[in-house]
Amino acid sequence: MARLRRDPFAVQTVRSTAAATLSYVVALRLSSEPVPLTAPLTALLVVQVTLYSTLTTSLRRVNSVVVGVLIAIAFSVVVGLSWWSLALVILASLLVGRLVRVEEFVPEVAISAMLVLGVTQVSDTAWDRVLETLIGAVVGMVFNLVLAPPVWVDTAGDSIDGLARRMRLLLLDVADEFTGAPPVAEAAARLHEARRLDNDVADVDGALRTAEDSLRFNPRVKEGLLHRVVLRTGLDTLEICTVVLRVLARTLTDMAKHKEGQRLLPERTALAVRETAQYTADALVSFAVLVTSPATADAEAAEARLAGELRAARACRDAAADQLLAVALAEPGRWQLYGAMLAEIDRVLDELDPEHRGRRLMEELDRQVRERHERRRRLTSRNRWRALRPARGGGRAGARAEVHADE
Repeated sequence: MARLRRDPFAVQTVRSTAAATLSYVVALRLSSEPVPLTAPLTALLVVQVTLYSTLTTSLRRVNSVVVGVLIAIAFSVVVGLSWWSLALVILASLLVGRLVRVEEFVPEVAISAMLVLGVTQVSDTAWDRVLETLIGAVVGMVFNLVLAPPVWVDTAGDSIDGLARRMRLLLLDVADEFTGAPPVAEAAARLHEARRLDNDVADVDGALRTAEDSLRFNPRVKEGLLHRVVLRTGLDTLEICTVVLRVLARTLTDMAKHKEGQRLLPERTALAVRETAQYTADALVSFAVLVTSPATADAEAAEARLAGELRAARACRDAAADQLLAVALAEPGRWQLYGAMLAEIDRVLDELDPEHRGRRLMEELDRQVRERHERRRRLTSRNRWRALRPARGGGRAGARAEVHADE
């Protein structure tokens, strides 16, 4: 049961069913239609996983229905229902829907217009449809305000943690391949695994977008901006590391092709590379724990553990670099592969560094705050300009009023 409460699909199913049923009961009492199905349909579309998406969806939904009804009323005054008038209604509805920016509800404008145009008493049915739409939208919004949807930060955190653990296993598998003489097909299989991490990143990004929306307009959440930025920058770091892992797997495949069944590295060098990869892989998980830890004490412990693993990884990396240099001098034709291996490890360690992450976090917070202040400034300027328009439109009297106000 606890797992279902943390599942966005299960929560959304229960909430949508309850809101649609409640809106139908309300519409039966307020609407003159015998079967007011528009109200529960609207509630189904309006009630979203987060409060922010519910509010934005409600506005676009109501706007699309009202625009469609007005188009149908305008056409019903001039023409009846025929194939060419229906074509004009659909064309006009789709075009107007784009102009009024109802986003994904552009088809709803045409649907509303067609349903209203196809009845005998257009005006009565039109306003009943508007009423039912308003009922569904209001019930959906009140439902989310009274029974606020969950905050999906924990779900997004689990997704980030799962991604880091899959990256850890892949890095360990790639390091194991460097200690032996893998066939080209086996090395290429690791490369395909690394490429599939892109799908995992996309899934985590979807979970994170839901979490970000759940933090907006939510009265139960404090410092929502900080939570969003911490999770988003954490995912950005892991996404960069997935790209580096893919390049490392590509290096492994190229080395397997050149060696053709021989050991990729001498035993001592391979063990140094493997030890470096083990500490780096553990650092990936510690980084994910640091990003997703809700408590300060847990975050501090994760940061201390991450710092220790990075120090150990860099020490092992330096030892591996000395070994790889000797191998590169013995095989000068393949020095670029050994150098690429070290460069890829360095990139991962640099991305996971707490100081590097702190700088990125502060830069992103500053950017978000600047954008918020800029939006507020534009809104204030627009409202001030609107307030001054009547005075400016009043000729000399308006001008004198502005002068006195400035004085």
